[in-house]
Amino acid sequence: MVVDLKESREKIDRIDKEITRLFEERMEVANDVAAYKRSTGKKVYDPEREQQKLKTLRSYASTEFNETAVEDLFRQIMSISRKYQYQTLGPGAATIPFEQVDHLDVDEDTRVVYFGERGAFSEQAMLEYFGDKITAFNKTTFRDVIETVANGEAKYGVVPIENTSTGSITDIYDLLVEHDITIVAEHVVKVEQALLGVKGAAIEDIKEVYSHPQGLLQCAPFLEEHDIQGIEYASTAGAAKKVAEEKDKTHGAIASTRAAEVFGLDVLQESINYQSTNFTRFIIISNQKVFLKDANKISVAFEVKHVPGALYNMLANFYYNEMNLTKIESRPLHGKKWEYRFFVDLEGNLNESSVENALATMHECASNLKVLGNFETK
Repeated sequence: MVVDLKESREKIDRIDKEITRLFEERMEVANDVAAYKRSTGKKVYDPEREQQKLKTLRSYASTEFNETAVEDLFRQIMSISRKYQYQTLGPGAATIPFEQVDHLDVDEDTRVVYFGERGAFSEQAMLEYFGDKITAFNKTTFRDVIETVANGEAKYGVVPIENTSTGSITDIYDLLVEHDITIVAEHVVKVEQALLGVKGAAIEDIKEVYSHPQGLLQCAPFLEEHDIQGIEYASTAGAAKKVAEEKDKTHGAIASTRAAEVFGLDVLQESINYQSTNFTRFIIISNQKVFLKDANKISVAFEVKHVPGALYNMLANFYYNEMNLTKIESRPLHGKKWEYRFFVDLEGNLNESSVENALATMHECASNLKVLGNFETK
């Protein structure tokens, strides 16, 4: 039997028109539901009701394929309905425990802790962001920096979080969730890694080089070319300090030229990182839940249940609220097999209604959700 394509398309057009009419009718009813929930204080998301309804809808389908398809279709419709209800609820649907400030509170007595030794790129980022009219000190591990800020020994901390050549520094992400701290700003530094050695040493003398794992990765081709063994160390500047103290001509460090000045080393070769556009993004952290009025990036961490569509439904919140997602990372959950925590960066400000709506939905859908900060990116 030959099918009349034109006739079939006309039938589909009529069916689609009716589906659209029914969809809009359904959304009007969803608006009534939102009004009821607003008056009674009920949550928009009711997972038990949703699962029960999906089971019923599956039973209406005539084939196994259509059962799955109907469930998928109505998951999307329900997700859209929830987002519409949050928009209807308007501002105040989400409780965001952050305070807007005009500027960060900084003076000569403000204690700022940075990662690494003197001469570290973290120190450079700190000085470029805050200037030198502060009370600065250092800690040699990421954990120590973050704990120093969390317990109030320092008002602000400076740690690296991402490099254009080697990607994210995953330890930082885990520590951000583990401690009650907030990202209040970010600062980008162009990283020029140099090979440092003791006075009188030459490149040919160097057999082993010390640096932070990120420094070693950024300079891996150089090390391979010169047959130099890379050895991981706590920080780039700390590696420079170690080489200066050992006074061994066969040992070198990958660090900044400023670290060479600080520790009295020779710069054997500058710019040994394999990418000329090598930038590191540093974050400024605080134990205060504040954000600047011009903040335009939001960092969020969340977990979702290990069920079909869970991650999609979370990410769909951004789409339906017209929020641009600029970055997503995942980290395994400790003690849980094949389960992950997700970290996302979004464009937006916590005062915007679209952000409030998105966070309201996310709070109800996520197993755990934490707003890591709202800060300005330039």
